Parts: sequence; structure tokens; C-alpha cells
Amino acid sequence: MAILDQFGRPIAGRRALRTERAAATTTGVRQPWSDHPAAGLTPARLRRILDDAEYGDADAFLELAEDLEERDPHYRSVLGTRRMAVAQLEITVEAATDGAGDVAAAELVREWLKRETLETEVLGVLDALGKGVSATELIWDTSAGQWWPARLEWRDPRWFRYDRVDARTLRLRELTGEVGLEPGKWIIHEPFLKAGVPIRGGLARPAAWAHLFKSMSVKDWVIFAETYGHPLRLGRYPAGSSETEKAALLDALRALGADAAAIAPTDAVIEMLSAQVTASADLYEQLCRYLDEAVSKLVLGQTTTTDAITGGHAVSREHQEVRADIERADAVALAATLQRDLVVPLVLLNLGRPANGYPRLRIGRADEMAVETMISALSTLVPMGLKVGMSVVRDRLGLPDPDPREDILVAPSYGGFDAAGGVGGWAEKPPLGGFARNGLSGQGRAAITHAAPFNTRLTATFSPPGVALMAAGDETGIRPEGEDTIDRTVDALLADGEPLTTPLVDAVVEAYQVSESIEDFWARVVAAAETAGASEALARRLGELGFAARVAGRAGLDL
Repeated sequence: MAILDQFGRPIAGRRALRTERAAATTTGVRQPWSDHPAAGLTPARLRRILDDAEYGDADAFLELAEDLEERDPHYRSVLGTRRMAVAQLEITVEAATDGAGDVAAAELVREWLKRETLETEVLGVLDALGKGVSATELIWDTSAGQWWPARLEWRDPRWFRYDRVDARTLRLRELTGEVGLEPGKWIIHEPFLKAGVPIRGGLARPAAWAHLFKSMSVKDWVIFAETYGHPLRLGRYPAGSSETEKAALLDALRALGADAAAIAPTDAVIEMLSAQVTASADLYEQLCRYLDEAVSKLVLGQTTTTDAITGGHAVSREHQEVRADIERADAVALAATLQRDLVVPLVLLNLGRPANGYPRLRIGRADEMAVETMISALSTLVPMGLKVGMSVVRDRLGLPDPDPREDILVAPSYGGFDAAGGVGGWAEKPPLGGFARNGLSGQGRAAITHAAPFNTRLTATFSPPGVALMAAGDETGIRPEGEDTIDRTVDALLADGEPLTTPLVDAVVEAYQVSESIEDFWARVVAAAETAGASEALARRLGELGFAARVAGRAGLDL
């Protein structure tokens, strides 16, 4: 039974997937050597190269795109900056659901991404930014009992042709003709930089015109610099001079321009005319600078990060945001390509078609503000009952699922209670801050404050790992109408409770300050309670009030 990809196309057989499909040849159509059309480039020739690429013969254009990166330092710099910015972004994988199968699929992709050559391989895929398309061959390895992409081999785009009918379907060139690309074998990246056929979308196409005009300006600039400041030389030869004599005189004039030394016949006349310099090199420099800035805008969307542009911090920040927009767009396009051509076949060949969808691959910078906002929201909403999958949170934070064999970080425990409400290990102590004697406050930590007068009604709400005591009523202790016997019982307890609880609170504070472990803390608290005798008095008082409240409740009387 054939294995189908996400588009319903049968994935090639095992032998075909393991075979290197598009290696270079010296006698076939996939030769590694190429011409250099940038040498002697003219406007007419450039127009012909671009037209040929549009109508199916893109070899000269692809060779020219390679030449531009070799001959134009500015184009190579900005294009390399754009490619490397995306290649170094963090890659995260999100499981489709919290199910065991979906988590296993996500872990499979994460494990493959842990490779030292990944950044270089991604740079090969991003070669499409300049040329409009890149083809990377997946070299599968099954020696370990699973399908594993051992290498991602960048292939020369000249070895491919677009279909003559739709100009969008890429085909591999063979001696016998052009053949289709097998599903599960290729990563085809075609960034959508402009509408139209993919071969016209590469950045090298408009950059070629800027390079052509700049090369002409640089050539004139070099000639100007070579002759600048030199006097004009005029040689006169007598009538009837032979061609040999004329050539000797011309060589002498040329030598005077650079070497300032020459020989000539005795009857030769050489005049040195003073140089009248009226031209300026600024014209050539301004033209070259303008073309470089145009290429910066083409590739990076701005000029501040590449050229010395005035405007202050505000302009620089605005231009950085433009560049960040382009980076995000490139990252989204790359993630979509790797999702389609790498993640899907990797999961499909190893685990089969998942019932809940494939793991989701994301590329981009971690949004620190978004992470902080998410943590703040979870800290507030989860205690209120919001249910959130742990794998979803891990995926958003870029954290892998923990290995059962490794040590697991758990929530810190204060006062001996962990996140589950049980007795936990001794964690790092929180700062004392307002550690005082009257009451407990703070979510998840034992903090004692003077937040309210002792005679103010307090309602205890237990939410592990901490205890929150929330004051009800105002500072005067006056309560709203409708209070019952229980309210008055609580008031009676709080009215004379401070003398009973102060020794216990002081003992807890002292034990907290000097103890080194949770066991030490509990031992000191128990010892202090037994020696002070305050716990018995407090327990006796609570018993009295409880009995009185029960009797009063049954009789309908006040205390």
C-alpha cells in the first residue's frame, strides 16, 4: 500500500528515497561549471538574459545572480544579512494536541532539529531570496531503523526547469528530458516576494540593473582617478614618419602619463600641456551611493542599518521595524516550506499519518513581552479554574517535554507546602520584607503583614501552596447590617486573640530566620509551641468559643 503525502500524492519507494537523486555530473546536463555573464554586461545583453529566463531558459540569469554576489560587495552584504538573520532564528515545534502520539511526533521533529549543520542547510534553502527558487534534496538514512534526513543537499537551480505550460511546476533536468520531483524527496522554497511566476520574484532580477549602472560608473570613476592631475601630452611627428616611428611616439606619450619616463627620436616634438581639471569625483561617488542605497531598500527595506544616513535615533528605530517586518515574513515563508516538505514526510514515514494533524513548526524571535503577558495571565486565570494544556505552554515557551529519567524542576515550597498542597522540600526562602506578626497574606508564600487592624474581620481562604487571608470591612471594624452569631463569635475571638497568638507568631518568625531546612523549621516550631504553652491556651479559647457558638446557634441567642 502506497504512503500518501498531505496532498494525496504517493511518496516514492524506499529505494528511491535513499538514493541521491540529483548529484552533479561532468558529462550530463547537471554540470557544476558555469559561465560568467556579468563580464562585459551591457543593457541590451541584460535585457536578453531576463527575457530568456521569463520564457523558460533561466541558465544565464541564474549564473548572473551568482555573479552579482561575487562582483558586488554591497549586494552580497545586504543579501547575506537578510539570509543569516532568518537562518539564526529560533525554531520551535508545537504538538497538535496533548495526546501521547502527537507529543511523540513533536519530539521526533525536535530531535531532528538538534543538528550542528542546520543553520548552513537553512542558508541553502534561503538561496531562493536572490534567485526566486531553491531546491534542496533530502538524503534519507534508514540505518538506525527509522527514516532520518541525514543531509539536506543544496542543488544548483540551473539543474531544474519550470514547466513550459504553467511556468510554476519545477522539474529536474535529465539527459532524456525533464522529470517531475518525487514527494518526500525535495524541499522547494519559493518565497512570495512579488506576484507572478516564481523565476521573476528573486531579488537578483532588479538588483542586476543597479549592478550594471554601478559597474559603468565605477569604470569611469577609475579612469578619472587614473588621469586626475596628470598633464595632457601632445606628440608631433614629421611628415613621412613610418608606422613604427608613430607607434614609438605613442608609447612614449603613454609612458609619460604613468611612469613619467620615455624615449623618442631626436626629431620628435612632445609638448606638456597644463591640466585644466574641471570635473569632480563627487558625481561618480553620488551615483554609486544612490545605487547602493537602492539595493539596500530592495533587500532590507531600509538604508539606516547599512548606509550612513542622518536622522537620529527615531529614524533608525523606524527602519529597524521595517527590517523586522521583512524578517518575520521570511521566517513565516520558510516555516511553511519546512512544514510542508520536511515535517510532514518525517512524521509520515516514521509514525504514520497522525489523527489530529502534524506538529506545527514555527520560526521567529521569542516575544519577551508576549511571554511575560502569558505567564501573568496564567498565574491569574489558572487558580480561577482555567484549564490549559501543559504541552501548549511548553511549546509557546520553547521548552521540550521533560524526560522521565531526568530531574524535574517543581514549584518552590515555602512554609513546607508544595504546589500540590503537601509537605515539600525546603526551597530558597523568600525575602522577609514585611514579615511581622499580625496575620498571613500573599499568594503562594508565607508573608505576615500589618495590613489590617487585628480586630478587623478576616476570612481565611486556603489555596495551596499559600494561605490568603482577606480582610472584610473597613479600618474601624464596623460591619454591615445582617451579621449573625458566627460573625460576633469571630469578633470575640479576634478581640482577645492577639495576646494568645503573638508568642506563636514570634516563634514561627524566629524559626524561619534561623532554620536551614524544612525539617529544622518544623522541629523549631514544634519545640517553641510546646515550651511557650501558648498553643494550649489558644486551643482552650477556641474550644470555649466554639461551644458557646453552638449553644447560641441552637437557642437562637447572642453570645
